[in-house]
Order: sequence, then structure tokens, then C-alpha cells
Amino acid sequence: MTKLRELYKKNGILFALLWIILYCGIMTPVIGKHGEDSIVMMLALLIVAGLIFGFIKANRLEAETGLDGWPKDTRRYLYFIPMWILATGNLWGGVSLNYKGAGQVIAILSMLLVGFIEEMIFRGFLFRALLKTNSVLSAVIISAATFGMGHLVNLLSGQATKETVIQVFFAISLGFVFTMVYYKSGKLLPCIIAHSLIDAFSTVAADSQMGDMIYVWTTIIVSAVYCIYLWKLPGNGFEEDRNEQK
Repeated sequence: MTKLRELYKKNGILFALLWIILYCGIMTPVIGKHGEDSIVMMLALLIVAGLIFGFIKANRLEAETGLDGWPKDTRRYLYFIPMWILATGNLWGGVSLNYKGAGQVIAILSMLLVGFIEEMIFRGFLFRALLKTNSVLSAVIISAATFGMGHLVNLLSGQATKETVIQVFFAISLGFVFTMVYYKSGKLLPCIIAHSLIDAFSTVAADSQMGDMIYVWTTIIVSAVYCIYLWKLPGNGFEEDRNEQK
């Protein structure tokens, strides 16, 4: 833990990239061999999530990573609403259990863990590290693009090329939303919840090509407008947190 702490402090970008490599290196073969409804996958995700959470708790990084609670004065954050609406998109084409019995429960729990892990890695670690050496705009773009491009590893688990490319653009759009909401609010919990719901709802989404395309294009268009709006809002949560600490 000491060496990880030193790496986190000295080179946060490398620290985040190592987590991305570890996460993809573990989960890609697991999901390819066992599937989302496998207890093996859920246990692997629990281990990764436990390592991340343990590192944060051991080094008291809850406030620094934005994992220390909900934004104060919720009325100020009505701009979360579009993110919550987009989080329901996988249900727009209808609802249908994609797995049987316990497998469905395992798949949902696994996807909730994915939301936590990916938000911690790409926002809590990578974006925060990028902010220290890059402009805000560059940090937002790199974080969102890295998150989206990371979904290319799904090709290695047997996912179709067309589906993967669509998923990449979809993920980049959501990556911009999550990063901007995190930057403006200074808190990661809203993004973790939204991300986890998107992934969990995907396990109970009806197989509808029309519904999927409506969701993807709606997300891309809404994300573009939404992020421009967020960008123009004055202030950000990181500055407010630093001022309160002073």
C-alpha cells in the first residue's frame, strides 16, 4: 500500500493507467469465458472493487476523490436531471430478463460493481491526476475518450465489431457527462449511481434494435448539449471543496 500511495502522489496518471490495465486484464478474459451472470465474474469484480476501496480508506482519500458523500444543497444540482434520464435509457425499448434465476441477480450485482470501479478509475483517479498537469478541457477530453476507447477490449471477449464501435461512441458521450458532472459538483457518488444504473439496466433490457439506436443517438446528442451547458456554469466543486477546507 505504501508504494501505491507513493505512486499515486508522484505520478497519478501512471497510477490510474495501471488500474485500467489491471481491470481490463482481469475482466476481459473472465467475462469472455464465464459471462456477466457468472459468480466468477462477480467475485473478480468484488476483489477489484475491494482493492480500490481499501486503498482509498487506508489513505483517507475519500474527500480528495469525491467519495465523501453527496453534494451539499441539492437544489443547486438540478443539472443532474439529464444524467438521471439518460441512466434509464436501456429500458426505453422494453424490459426483459436476460438471464435466469440467480444468474440475473448476479449480473445486476456485477454491473453495479462495474459502475463503482470504472468511475473510481476514470474519474476519481485519472481525471483528478490529469487536472494537475493539464487544462480542464484537456483533462475532460482525455478522461472521456480513454473511458470510451477502453471498451474496445470487448472485442477480445467475443463482442461483434459493429456493436463494439457503437458502444465506444456511446461510452465517450457518457464519459463527457460523468466527467463534467464530477468536475462541477466535486462529488463522485452521483456519477457512480448513474453509471451503475445504466449497466444494471442493460441486464434487463429487451432486445430492441430500434430502442438501442434511439438510446445511443439520444445520448450522443443530449450529451453534447448537456456538456456545453455544464461547461458554461460558473465555478466547480473542486474549488469549493478547497475553499471550505481553508
